Amino acid sequence: MHFDTIIATVIAYLFGSISSAVVTCKLMGLPDPRTQGSGNPGASNVLRLGGKKAAIITLAGDVLKGVIPVLAAKLYGFDTISLSIVAFAAFLGHLYPVFFRFKGGKGVATAAGCLLALDWRIGLSLLGTWILMAVVFRYSSLSALIAALLAPVYAWYFTNNNFAIMTCFMSALLILRHRENIQRLVAGTEPKFKRKK
Repeated sequence: MHFDTIIATVIAYLFGSISSAVVTCKLMGLPDPRTQGSGNPGASNVLRLGGKKAAIITLAGDVLKGVIPVLAAKLYGFDTISLSIVAFAAFLGHLYPVFFRFKGGKGVATAAGCLLALDWRIGLSLLGTWILMAVVFRYSSLSALIAALLAPVYAWYFTNNNFAIMTCFMSALLILRHRENIQRLVAGTEPKFKRKK
């Protein structure tokens, strides 16, 4: 691995380690999302704690944590292997943030940001999959799981094997992080989106 790739990987991990949920809640005077609601520092939990505005800010921050490091690496001229490593490092930073005792979120938004920056077609395909599944089934977690399962397929179809291999590891971690949601889905206790009246 080249020295430039090592430096970029470390920076991407540290950038990913910044918790958008914790920072947003602190700035907006909301409870710490790690100790309230589901305990997950992500946009869904922030939505429960602080409403749509706080959730949108959190979601945007999580997506940008994936987009910015990968776009910077692309502009620097990294090859596909180095780009995959940088993307995965940013994703790992969100899951296991060094600034927050390695207790992070589930990684859906940051993964989407990484893949969007790698190739916009992958990002749009994932977004379309999530929206379609959310409309049909009204489960946020199920939508994320189906998108995660299809992510390597989209990466392989639109780009190359290096991105597809990295996306397989990313998808495996996403599914692992959703294991409690999977258990609730099987048990029929996972909450659905509420329909607007």
